[in-house]
Amino acid sequence: MKNLLFDLGGVIMDLDRDRCVRAFNELGMKDADDFLGVYGQKGDFLALERGDIDAAEFRRRIRPLFSRPVTDEEIDTAFCKFLIGIPLHRLEALRELRKHYGIYLLSNTNPIMMDSFIAEQFRQEGLEMADYFDGMVKSYEAHCYKPDREIFDYTAAHCGINPGETLFLDDSMANVEAGRRAGYLGAHVAPGVEFIDVIRSVEQSPAPGNEQAHTDTF
Repeated sequence: MKNLLFDLGGVIMDLDRDRCVRAFNELGMKDADDFLGVYGQKGDFLALERGDIDAAEFRRRIRPLFSRPVTDEEIDTAFCKFLIGIPLHRLEALRELRKHYGIYLLSNTNPIMMDSFIAEQFRQEGLEMADYFDGMVKSYEAHCYKPDREIFDYTAAHCGINPGETLFLDDSMANVEAGRRAGYLGAHVAPGVEFIDVIRSVEQSPAPGNEQAHTDTF
């Protein structure tokens, strides 16, 4: 295992989907819960995260869903309520892990969140997001989306990594299974579990045919 490939939301960044639904409801959006989807994105949300439309087109398309006029800032602020933040200890863990592994990001995300709140959260230590990773794949730039096989193949080529040497960590079991089908090692980060604990568990599990576990700690 030479590389770690991280999902962002639910693994590094804490999320609260219900908070986003409430924020859109308060702006006058009907059926905000359906708009955001339950287990994944769809419609204009999906189009934005796949890079099929840009942020301006996304805002234009969803404005008719509100019962009153809304500004770009109001839409963006409500949208970013999906995100709670990144605990500082996870940023510290990423820096420490980078001493031992190649560190990469694979995220279904969008430019509205990425260019504002997410970028700000990665600046907590005075660094930029790119300072924590050796390579990043964002769905809206790659024009493909987890759990589609295309984005896993794109990630291997774009980042120059061997899937068989790369542990993929995601909070969605469907995405983990898709990564495994694409040749990656896969680990599920369940709600309430820290990614560093998942990585340590994988390190301490002996590979088939090995009697001694790998026990690097950070």
